[in-house]
Amino acid sequence: MSVSDTNWPASPLDAADVAFLALTSDPAPLSIDLDMFDPGDGLPAGVMALPAVRDWLLRHPRAYTARDVLWRELIRRARLCGPQWVIAAVGMAMPALRRYAGQLCAGYGGDPDDIGAEILTGFLAALRDHVDVARPAPYAALCRAGWRAGHELRRQAGEFTPLQDVDHVPGPRTPQVPYGHPDVLVRRAVGLGILDPVDEEPYIDVRLGRRALEPIAARLGITADALRMRLRRIDTRIADALARGLLTGVAAVQAADEREAAAQRRVALRRTCERRAHPGAATAQAA
Repeated sequence: MSVSDTNWPASPLDAADVAFLALTSDPAPLSIDLDMFDPGDGLPAGVMALPAVRDWLLRHPRAYTARDVLWRELIRRARLCGPQWVIAAVGMAMPALRRYAGQLCAGYGGDPDDIGAEILTGFLAALRDHVDVARPAPYAALCRAGWRAGHELRRQAGEFTPLQDVDHVPGPRTPQVPYGHPDVLVRRAVGLGILDPVDEEPYIDVRLGRRALEPIAARLGITADALRMRLRRIDTRIADALARGLLTGVAAVQAADEREAAAQRRVALRRTCERRAHPGAATAQAA
């Protein structure tokens, strides 16, 4: 199926639905091999086109384990395997996204497509970066992100004040100044040896930017689980440094020496792990 520019829907949700239909239509519908999952997860067997998988999930609303393992795989593919899987994830979630759009558009005086666009934007942002597939119910987290985005647009519309009435609005109109700069603390942690320089960008991306683990781990050449464990260890070191006042006060010389020694131990351990993982590269380098 192909869609020309002349009949492409104006509604964002309609356009996403048409793209999903085109992607999953004959002669080569986008499919998923359900045999890759554990039979105990409860999914049917064999290769199924995505609309059929979506229909199966709708008919089995209490198949929580099946839904979780399937959506973890869909999120992974959307992040690592190309835009067709992004469209696939949106299409798989379309029944819920349309339901939220209908609820939020009730009584809305603006363009309903604006709410649909916000729901889609919130869903895609969560799909790209914000949902941690290691946590339970990733599909619910994606849908909540879409609903919150649409709800925020409704909330802002309700708080709109006409220009001629702005002088009658109670309270200050001065914008609030953002408080705190966590990225500065992270960079100070690098300077003090609490955080290794190689981990600064991944830590800021994941913990502060709420980016997805999988693409960052792939760029670093490690698994997502390994990166998750590394970030948890960094969390512990930063929390300890904050509790001791090292990131907000003057660090003692002895404490600085201890951190330098710990940083050197981490570098040595990491190199040992890399040599064990790639013994051939280490031999070639030595030669």
